[in-house]
Amino acid sequence: MSLDPLLAEIRACQACAGELLHAPRPVVWVGSETRILIAGQAPGRRVHESGRPFDDPSGDRMRGWMGVDRETFYGDPRIGVAGMEFCYPGTDANGADYPPMPRCAALWRQRLLAELPNVELTLLVGGYAQAWTLGKAARRSVTETVRAWRDYPPDMLPMPHPSWRNTGWLKRNPWFEAEVAPYLQGRVSQIIGA
Repeated sequence: MSLDPLLAEIRACQACAGELLHAPRPVVWVGSETRILIAGQAPGRRVHESGRPFDDPSGDRMRGWMGVDRETFYGDPRIGVAGMEFCYPGTDANGADYPPMPRCAALWRQRLLAELPNVELTLLVGGYAQAWTLGKAARRSVTETVRAWRDYPPDMLPMPHPSWRNTGWLKRNPWFEAEVAPYLQGRVSQIIGA
């Protein structure tokens, strides 16, 4: 199978329709030119509404960490986004997004990655992406996994989620923006020339 038919199949997916409180709207933003793959958790409410990944304040922070502007992020086909779940899972009573449903990754992840052979860097954003991708090599927490970023292959970079909910985490872990973000900016610049 080639990428375009697979993406059409993913975008038409209704596998979780009975479990979501809204109509499924799979959001995946990749192409054959993808070199940097952002593997997040799942789209949030705003992304569900717009159909554009990281089209929210989390995206502003992510773009800052990457050192790219909005135009580059959405306009350069070498940057792609494919979360662990492609549909917005909804929110709990406290307003936090539900975790990604494992079914989505089981249905699509391996097939999609097989069609993206040119990826040079995968950003593992949050614990779900880190656990799925790194398996037993993931540490006990996101903090420990991200802190050990140098221990992973150079094509994988574990990161915290850029959500505003992690502002406290960033204040407690200033090394991330002092060490990891500049490294990420250098890699992004190396790969796409930004």
